[in-house]
Amino acid sequence: MLPTIRLRPKSNPRAIRHGFPWVFADELVLDRRTKALLPGVFAVLEDDERRPLGVVTVNPASKIVARMMDADPAAEIDGGWIAARLRRALALRETLYDAPFYRLVHAEADGLPGLIVDRFGEAAVMQPNAAWADAMAADIAAALVEVTGVRTVILNGSGRTRGLEGLAERTEVLAGTAPDAPIEVPMNGAIYLADLTGGQKTGLFFDQRPNHAFAQRLARGREVLDVFAHVGGFGLAALAAGATRALCVDGSAAALDLARQGAAAMGAADRLETRQQDAFAAMEALAAEGRRFGLVICDPPAFAPAKPALEAGLRAYERVARLAAPLVAPGGDLILCSCSHAAGLDLFRNACARGIGRGGRRMQLIRTGFAGPDHPVLPQLAESGYLKALSFRLDG
Repeated sequence: MLPTIRLRPKSNPRAIRHGFPWVFADELVLDRRTKALLPGVFAVLEDDERRPLGVVTVNPASKIVARMMDADPAAEIDGGWIAARLRRALALRETLYDAPFYRLVHAEADGLPGLIVDRFGEAAVMQPNAAWADAMAADIAAALVEVTGVRTVILNGSGRTRGLEGLAERTEVLAGTAPDAPIEVPMNGAIYLADLTGGQKTGLFFDQRPNHAFAQRLARGREVLDVFAHVGGFGLAALAAGATRALCVDGSAAALDLARQGAAAMGAADRLETRQQDAFAAMEALAAEGRRFGLVICDPPAFAPAKPALEAGLRAYERVARLAAPLVAPGGDLILCSCSHAAGLDLFRNACARGIGRGGRRMQLIRTGFAGPDHPVLPQLAESGYLKALSFRLDG
């Protein structure tokens, strides 16, 4: 018998019934019994008239106290339930992609709140960013092996989101054996090297796949600059499409080493240049050197991960655009990206336009891109559609 928690009288149960997956602390009756529930337990959520809304996972230590698991109040959240959700997620990805390299689970949008799983062939890397997923990590790993046939499951428990849930950082191999070398990942004709145990997050970002593909059309026959390059996401895609050269800039020596390994695996090592430097300092230095590129891409980390950081984040995006614009050759292209869900599309676009203008350039916006379809969006939850990629053609 699951415990029950209840919405306050002035809360809106219709939002939950219509698919909004979160319940915040100020929407719940937080009595002593509810506050005493252990993070990650399951409960039946009721409206203020005690009508059940479904099964939720509860974490009194989080601002998001309850996350909807299943609209059926009789649902039992166990290994079989997890496997069923995974089968649905897998069916979508197998429809979309010929090779097993993709985001397999995109948290709430795949009905598995707070859980991220990226697949790398016979290995999967999971990020349990909610207390229930952390507590049931072994069950999730077993279901991944059963449903997908992967042999290795790695838990990468790091990052800001886990801290908000009160979860400690941890990395653990839950099934199989961790690879002793980075894994080659083919994508858009390029080859990337993913470090599944020591890299950022799950080791590689699949979300930019369609934006890499668009950038490839702009890169042919051009010299390309990829700023905040990580393991060479846009730069290697550009080389695969026929860019004459690519310069990848990043602050991480380890990431740039993986970029060089990827270029070598593609037979393009002689066309890749890397620069380990702070991105802002590098752009200023390149301008001073008189360097110009037919295509410039800036894909920075989240400058505005939450609303309190929004104003500072928008200023940072504007600065990126201002410094990048003078590096674009006349008639060239500039792609600016944001993975900050707090910076909505309009705010981000306006910051970019201001920066380009202050960089002395005129512009056309030729494309607005988002994450690939292996990162589905839950329409009721704006946070699930975090990625924006704006492509500008610059003149003058």
